[in-house]
Amino acid sequence: MSFTALNLDASLLRAIKELGFTRPTPIQQDAIPPALEGRDVLACAMTGSGKTAAFLLPIMQRIMNKPRGVTRALVLTPTRELAAQIEQHLRELAVHTPLSGAAVFGGVGLGPQEHAFRTGVDILIATPGRLLDHFRHPYAKLDKLEVLVLDEADRMLDMGFLPDIRRVLKHLPAKRQTLFFSATMPAPIQTLTKEMLHQPATINLERRSQPAIGITQAVYPVGQEAKPALLRELLKRNAVGNAIVFTRTKHRANRLFESCEKAGVSVARIHGNRSQSQRTDALEGFKSGRYRVLVATDIAARGIDVEALGHVINFDVPAMPEDYIHRVGRTARAELTGEAYTFVAPEEERDLAAIERAVGKRLPRVLLPDFDYKQRPPERFEVPIGERIAAIRSRKADDRARAKAKADRRGSGSTPPARPHPPRGPGAGSARSGSSGRGGRGAGSSGGRGGGSSR
Repeated sequence: MSFTALNLDASLLRAIKELGFTRPTPIQQDAIPPALEGRDVLACAMTGSGKTAAFLLPIMQRIMNKPRGVTRALVLTPTRELAAQIEQHLRELAVHTPLSGAAVFGGVGLGPQEHAFRTGVDILIATPGRLLDHFRHPYAKLDKLEVLVLDEADRMLDMGFLPDIRRVLKHLPAKRQTLFFSATMPAPIQTLTKEMLHQPATINLERRSQPAIGITQAVYPVGQEAKPALLRELLKRNAVGNAIVFTRTKHRANRLFESCEKAGVSVARIHGNRSQSQRTDALEGFKSGRYRVLVATDIAARGIDVEALGHVINFDVPAMPEDYIHRVGRTARAELTGEAYTFVAPEEERDLAAIERAVGKRLPRVLLPDFDYKQRPPERFEVPIGERIAAIRSRKADDRARAKAKADRRGSGSTPPARPHPPRGPGAGSARSGSSGRGGRGAGSSGGRGGGSSR
C-alpha cells in the first residue's frame, strides 16, 4: 500500500514525500484508516514503528479545513523529550498546511504555553503534570476538543501518571475520538482502555512486543568494574560510532559521563536531574554530531528519535524486558538497521534471561579481542548511596559551621571596643569642646571603625 491509497490531503502527501517516506509502516497502514473514519483506536505498537505519524496524519486530515483558533486535538505523552519530538514531527508534516501545534511540558516557562492556549493552536502535545498546572487557570480551556491521543500509555503507568491522566480527563469533553497507543497492555492499562474507548479498532494486540527486525543484538559478558573501560575501548577502536548508552541510575550516568569526558570522548548526558535546557542541548548536540555519545537513563528511552543511529549500548541490563525493547528501539528506526550491545555482569544474568525469553531467542555472546577483562580501575565507578549521603551530610555540616562562624564574627564586631575616658582636670572641658562633640566622632569615623559610628 502507498500513502496515496490512504486518501490523505495533497498537502500532507507532499510533506510525506519530502520527508522521504514512500510507503506506510504496518502500524500506519492498520491505524490510519479507522482513525480517519472517526473510530476509537487501541493499538499495541512498539517504539520505532512509525506510530507518531499513525495518529498525527488522521488528526491533521480531520481538522485541516476547520476554522483556526480552537484547539481540537490533544496528545498526552510521558516525557518532555517525547513531547518535543512529536511537536517537531508535527511541524514537518504540517509544513504545507495552515495547522499549528505547541508542546506543553515542565522545566520551561509557562508564558509561551499560556499563549498557545489563548491563541488556540490546533494540536497540543503535553505531559500530564504540566497540563494540570495550566488547568488551574481560567485560560486553559479544551472544551472544543475533538480528538485525544494517549501515547506510550504503559510508560505513563510506569511513571505514576495514571491518577494525573484521570484528572486530565475531567477537563475534556466526554464526546470525542480517542486514539490509544501502548507498547504493552498490563492490567491497569486494559482497565483504562475500557473506561476511555468505545468499540475501538484493535491493532496488533495479539503480537508480543519485539525489537525491530533491523537490530543486530549482542551481549558482552563483563564485570561491573570493567564496563567503563570496555566502552572506552569500543569507542577507541571505532567498533562503535555514535551511540546512546543507557545506565540504570542517574548517579551511574554521571559517573560514566565523567569517565568518557576524561578519556577525550565528546559526550553529553540526559536524565531527570538535568534542567530542560541541559537536556535539550544534550539531545540537539547529539543529533547534530557535536556529541558522539549520549549517556541516558530510561527517562529518555522513549523520547529520543535520532535518524540513522548506529548503536545503542545497555551499559546496565534493564530490569524489565519492555525497557530493553524500548532502549534498543532507538536504533533501526523506520526500517533502517542498527546494533544493540548489552554489557552483562554476572549478577545481571537473571535479568538477561528474562529479556531473552521475551525476545524468543538467546542473544549471541561476544568478547572484544585483546581486552583485559580482569583489570581493576584505580577508583570505584559507583559510590554506594550510603557513602554519598554521608558525604552530602558532611558538606552540609561544614557549610553550617562556616555560616555560624561567620555570623559569630559579625556579632562580635557589631559592638565597638570601649573607648578610654578623657582625662579629668584642668583643660578637660576645653578638650571635649575642642573635639566638637558628635562632630568629632563623625570625623573620627571617616578613618575607620572608631568613634561609635556603628551605633
